[in-house]
Amino acid sequence: MARILAIDYGDRHLGLALSDPLEITAQPFGTYTLKTSEQENGQFFSNLVKEKNIEEIILGLPIRMDGSEGSRAELTRKFASWLEAVTGKKVILWDERLTTKEALKRLDSFKGNFREKKEKEDELAAVIILETYLEKKRYDAYHSEKNS
Repeated sequence: MARILAIDYGDRHLGLALSDPLEITAQPFGTYTLKTSEQENGQFFSNLVKEKNIEEIILGLPIRMDGSEGSRAELTRKFASWLEAVTGKKVILWDERLTTKEALKRLDSFKGNFREKKEKEDELAAVIILETYLEKKRYDAYHSEKNS
């Protein structure tokens, strides 16, 4: 069965999360540090899509609280286009407002150094992006069934 990959996109570090095959839960899948070689990055994502049987990719889109987009959103959109090209999978941009804040709240009691906490924060932000996407997908499916 297919899975969904969620990515919290950062300048160098990407938080990753995967759904279970039934698309019910979101699990942390670590972080990936972008390499200087686009080919190496492309190989990583191509392999990941094949190995984990990923059908959808959800990419957190940083939207400001007022709903506008800034330079971060533009970079994220470029990354989404590149990711679609190298994986052959559609990338869905997902509003990630407040995910970092929520991740930090969940990490409040985490005991570790700054670097460990930052990695967990990126990974947890991806989990939250995926959780909200899965909830919306279930909600839409339920309501489309109910209205049929």
